[in-house]
Amino acid sequence: MNPDNDQLNYYYEKIDRLSLYDAELAKLKDKPAITKDGREITLTANLDLMDEIDLIIQNGASGIGLVRTEQLFNDISQFPDEEEQFKVYLDIAEKVYPENIIIRAFDIGGDKVLPLNVKEPNPFLGWRGIRFLLDNRELFETQIKAILRASVHKNVKFMIPMIASIAEIRKTRNIIADCKKELTEAGIEFDDDMAFGIMVEVPSVAVMAKDFAKEVDFLSIGTNDLIMYLLAVDRGNDIVSGQYQEFHPAVLRSLKYIIDGAKEENTLVSLCGEMAADFLATPLLVGLGLDSLSASPAAIPQIKKIIRSLNYSDLKILADECLQFSTVQEIIDHINNFFRKNLTEDSENIL
Repeated sequence: MNPDNDQLNYYYEKIDRLSLYDAELAKLKDKPAITKDGREITLTANLDLMDEIDLIIQNGASGIGLVRTEQLFNDISQFPDEEEQFKVYLDIAEKVYPENIIIRAFDIGGDKVLPLNVKEPNPFLGWRGIRFLLDNRELFETQIKAILRASVHKNVKFMIPMIASIAEIRKTRNIIADCKKELTEAGIEFDDDMAFGIMVEVPSVAVMAKDFAKEVDFLSIGTNDLIMYLLAVDRGNDIVSGQYQEFHPAVLRSLKYIIDGAKEENTLVSLCGEMAADFLATPLLVGLGLDSLSASPAAIPQIKKIIRSLNYSDLKILADECLQFSTVQEIIDHINNFFRKNLTEDSENIL
């Protein structure tokens, strides 16, 4: 309230500086997210609302790494039918073509409200994600058929949330096969080679990353839930939310283990949680060996600039050093120092 002239001038200058900085970021729209020594990262965007597609294209994302289908239909009181879903998915696929999109099956339950009257004592550990979908096969088949129909341009991939066992993957594959058979018999076109992947959110998948990587075409690490389950912290609970720490050593070591396990099986691995949009985490995530990052559309230009400003060889060293620390603060301090040393302009606008 009632800022003095010094305070006003400080923020006017900051606005001017950030405006110039944004103008520089805009020039990167059509450039790849590639390090100075040639390591290219596929930088995609998360999509929650149809209105975000224009911003995704404008900011130069290389496709959509996560379509949150439960968000697209969040304002309706019942699940959409196959035709309604098909039109929405096809519209997204055509707008970003020839770039790829990854459509995630309905991730409902937990902190996402079900359009059903379900009461659970602990919804985060209850009837959610793939558990709900496998128990509601007709609903699941409806969505799968809509996604398959939208894959005619061969730029659609499909993944399932909240996986905890390989049995869930195999059950889903059987359902997909049944849906393909039904569409084929009806003479409806689809991409028979549509890539299939899973979200890595449950510690059981992290521990068995290599085994799960054998079963699918790609892994997408959902840090929002993975961190919550690893650290036993409900990020929506104000009492303990401060203990939800994405730079916790156990989180970083788990990410490294997942990435290494996927690469042993030549399975692509991405990260699509909120951590992907944390600029401070960008050098670390690339250094850990991720093939792809999927972040909020607004974050794409800054992430791209950070990646293009650094050498992958230096990022690998940074990641290896951070993996040796045993406290969150040591890791954060080390990354901050890396920014100040290697990204002077960016550190001024980020840290």
